[in-house]
Amino acid sequence: MAGVFENAVPKRCQVRDKVRVLIVDDSAFARFAIARELRLDPAIEVVDFASDGVEAVEKVQALRPDVVTLDVEMPRMDGLGALERIMTTCPTPVVMLSGITSEGAEATIRALELGAVDFFLKPSLSTPAGSGDGTGGLRARVMTAAAAKVSPLWRGRGTERVRTESRSLPKNIPPQMVAVIGSSTGGPRALYQLMPDLPADIPAAVLVVQHMPAGFTKSLAERLDQLSAVRVREAAAGDVLREGEALIAPGNYHMTVTTKGTVELNQGPQECGVRPSVNVTMESAARAFGAAVVGVVLTGMGADGTRGAGLIRAAGGKVVVQDESTCTIYGMPKSAIAAGNVDLVVPLPQMAAEVIHVLKNGWGGRRP
Repeated sequence: MAGVFENAVPKRCQVRDKVRVLIVDDSAFARFAIARELRLDPAIEVVDFASDGVEAVEKVQALRPDVVTLDVEMPRMDGLGALERIMTTCPTPVVMLSGITSEGAEATIRALELGAVDFFLKPSLSTPAGSGDGTGGLRARVMTAAAAKVSPLWRGRGTERVRTESRSLPKNIPPQMVAVIGSSTGGPRALYQLMPDLPADIPAAVLVVQHMPAGFTKSLAERLDQLSAVRVREAAAGDVLREGEALIAPGNYHMTVTTKGTVELNQGPQECGVRPSVNVTMESAARAFGAAVVGVVLTGMGADGTRGAGLIRAAGGKVVVQDESTCTIYGMPKSAIAAGNVDLVVPLPQMAAEVIHVLKNGWGGRRP
């Protein structure tokens, strides 16, 4: 495992040979359970603990860990307050520990907006140590977070204000074009930057697939809807695609579209280990809309979106992916590029403008 990991992690981890983790939680049991599980991986070292946000900020600055696991509900300073301080003063990959309640989902969405790399469902901590389905998933998230590129808290449109101006309803007409956007690790923060830059009169229906469990995509959609000129909501079976509206695949459901422009949801087998899968949505869009599809692959671990991008291009559509310099994790775009399934590689701040240009004008001589 160490040989594979060596090529994936940033230099700060390669020098130390181990991923140094700070565990932050006000529950002694939670701290014990997290440490017990992380220590099963010889590539991970638990360097210290903190029991509240104030202590967490101090220890991040003093110890400079490679990854922080961070609880939300804590005394003195909660997890969101600590995360904001960490990402402002000492940007560090953070994995949030999330509750499965609606309040927990909302807090998690806010944490991802503030720069957390990923999250883990806290009730899974009760699963026995070493279980592949329990906190073993936390080990994988910590390893992924260690390879993530983090930056100081971005004070762009997504984190400063909520859209307050009035907006018209999406056009109640079948779309002539469809944009399919796929993302995974680091995706929510990328979507917070991309979606507010899409104009209300976008000449397409938008489908978004973000790897998230059930219960979290609704909160993500609601937050993006607050920030964006386009309407954003979680998709439901039977929804009709409309220009000026973005539908987000619900957690644990694949989202497909029909030739009639309606949405179908299913719980078919996972693809690339995930459900919803970007590939599944892209495949159905390519089949239903052919050359009228623009695929967008954003930051994320793994290869989901690679097969779908190839199918979009085979149908005559175009594919744009996020460039390495602006990705939290370059896995998904890199995989699509390596497969030869990409038309254009774009930094995230330019992504919305390029997508709109392609939707309205085709490549216009800008295709590489």
